[in-house]
Amino acid sequence: MVKDRAMSELQKCFGARMEFGTAGLRAAMGPGVSCMNDLTIIQTTQGFCAYLEQCFTDLKQKGVVIGFDARAHPPSGGSSKRFACLAASVLISRGVPVYLFSDITPTPYVPFTISHLGLCAGVMVTASHNPKQDNGYKVYWANGAQIIPPHDKGIAAAIEQNLEPWPKSWDTDGALQSSLLSDPYQEIHREYCKTIQQHCFHRELNKNSEVKIVHTSVHGVGHIFVQAAFKAFDLHPPYAVEQQKDPDPEFPTVKYPNPEEGEGVLTLSFALADQEGATVILANDPDADRLAIAEKQESGQWRVFSGNELGALLGWWIFQCWKLQKGEGKASIKDVYMLSSTVSSKILRAIAVKEGFHFEETLTGFKWMGNRARELMDQGKNVLFAFEEAIGYMCSPAVLDKDGVSAAAIAGEFVSYLASKNITLSHQLRSIYEEYGYHISKNSYFICHNQDTIKQMFERLRNYDGENSYPKECGGFAITAVRDLTTGYDSNQPDNKAILPTSKSSQMITFTFANGGVATIRTSGTEPKIKYYTELCAAPGNSFFTFNNNNNYNTLNKYNYLVIITLLYRMYYSFVS
Repeated sequence: MVKDRAMSELQKCFGARMEFGTAGLRAAMGPGVSCMNDLTIIQTTQGFCAYLEQCFTDLKQKGVVIGFDARAHPPSGGSSKRFACLAASVLISRGVPVYLFSDITPTPYVPFTISHLGLCAGVMVTASHNPKQDNGYKVYWANGAQIIPPHDKGIAAAIEQNLEPWPKSWDTDGALQSSLLSDPYQEIHREYCKTIQQHCFHRELNKNSEVKIVHTSVHGVGHIFVQAAFKAFDLHPPYAVEQQKDPDPEFPTVKYPNPEEGEGVLTLSFALADQEGATVILANDPDADRLAIAEKQESGQWRVFSGNELGALLGWWIFQCWKLQKGEGKASIKDVYMLSSTVSSKILRAIAVKEGFHFEETLTGFKWMGNRARELMDQGKNVLFAFEEAIGYMCSPAVLDKDGVSAAAIAGEFVSYLASKNITLSHQLRSIYEEYGYHISKNSYFICHNQDTIKQMFERLRNYDGENSYPKECGGFAITAVRDLTTGYDSNQPDNKAILPTSKSSQMITFTFANGGVATIRTSGTEPKIKYYTELCAAPGNSFFTFNNNNNYNTLNKYNYLVIITLLYRMYYSFVS
């Protein structure tokens, strides 16, 4: 680049150092301080190690676990495995025991290992479903959950103080021969499969089920682990999409390796399912911490469920399984909790109100749900389930993060159970909405690479009709409340101060409408996206929608789906035009 005088590329690579936050690091692999490479991994791990030394007196007794996915970037020589080995080398050079997986693993295995072995922390080298050139460095704390403030700031400061590579940081060969290095792969895989069996409630039914299920790992790590999870539940193995079952960092069959994108990622799965007569498709993202589900409808078309719809289905199912196991005594249900992020559907709240358990919402991201779940568990509470609309589900408290592997096995049993009653997932979702109230949501995003544009957009919302004034209506719909978790403002609170934690480093504003609709606009912490989330909720018996035989939405009462869509787009364009 220097020889070619490629100044813009040089500026992009060396102009600004990657910022370490609660999501750790995520950036393109390549040269320079703004990219993921050997040097920036060493610097990051040195800072992380120094911070751990400040926080834990028993760090050298307990140690750290490191996992990695299958990502690789031949042009720069970077790969998840290479970065994991360098991280291990840094920690071992300071006398810290390291549990380094010898092969690729799903992200959930790292928090599981921390809890199972009682370690101080963990690192997962992955960029999840990001484009192929990206990689990431995800950090977990001793409680088994992702880091939250103030740890992110503490680690970031320690990185800046430890930029010069330590003498043995590069010595991966020596680290791999060290007595401080252990491979937890076999033990953790065995114990994980044993642990998730606690959530298997219909083993005999599973053995005899004739339901056919297709699974795709979308060129990621999930294949062998989902197969093992199905075996742990005595479910028949799902049909694997041959072209996508093996890890491939090029992701050759998809534009984006993200099953949240829906049909575009599932084309090969649809074809295999039609060929084999399967009616359900399960899809993991490349690091297997997310799960998408599609079901063939009576019309012959495939329905890809949204993350909110799957949250309703899995939450309902897990509560039914808990009742089967524990009974319905009031003494036990008062300690039951479910969680979701604030931008996710409030369907769990509706179920909780009727059934008598507790529901809480947190800030966006499993780092908040995982930490809150740990707090509740430490108080003797039973956290059954947590979810976010971005197809992330925590179905077992053994992993305080989203887990697409256990979710796949639990979904497989759920599908088998419904099939034994001649019920489909779509029919069950309709029953849930009829019992607890329809919750209709529409979520999507806009791509924006310019941070100044994003900042201007949100500042305009905060100063819409003059300084410190938010919009009072949108598209003819009155806005009755505003919550801004960037500034800490919440018009619903007596002192106008938000209850949920605030963060000036990210943008997030929620508008509540007089008609019961809620809309949130926020920035993504890991992608160049402006995300929006809307939901319209109806009380039981006051449904806005019903289904016809093809499971399409029909107008029932005073609002309809087109009104919601119109509201959504008018809202966005009226704010930013």
